Amino acid sequence: MLNIGDAAPDFKAKDQNGKEVSLGEYKGKPVVLYFYPKDNTPGCTKEACSFRDDMSSYKDAGVAVLGVSADGVDSHRNFTEKYGLNFTLVSDKDKSIINAYGVGGLLFTKRTTFIINADSKIAYVFPSVSPAGHAKEVLGKLRELKLID
Repeated sequence: MLNIGDAAPDFKAKDQNGKEVSLGEYKGKPVVLYFYPKDNTPGCTKEACSFRDDMSSYKDAGVAVLGVSADGVDSHRNFTEKYGLNFTLVSDKDKSIINAYGVGGLLFTKRTTFIINADSKIAYVFPSVSPAGHAKEVLGKLRELKLID
């Protein structure tokens, strides 16, 4: 797994709308890159909905939120529509992003969140995430690290 101070590996992949996204397009602003096991499962839904519910705070602070799992574009689109998710989900079917960040598990992706600073360096890692209230926990850490006001 990557550590604080490591360069955040760039990637190109499709989002829930089939549009190509890359980490590089967010250079110059903080990014929350969170990895989760599977769309439409209880913990993953709780976590995604917590980010959805706090998205105005992230947007107001200029922070991008990207969720990554090995689910496909169609699964991400359905998950987004079902729960009204208002941020980008990245499809990593080949697990290249998951592997680059070192969060692959035996069966499922490890629930892990990375805060990436404006210089594309890892500013903080949450290695074991509890889905409930995680979005507020991340906002608190962004403030503590002085990445947002």
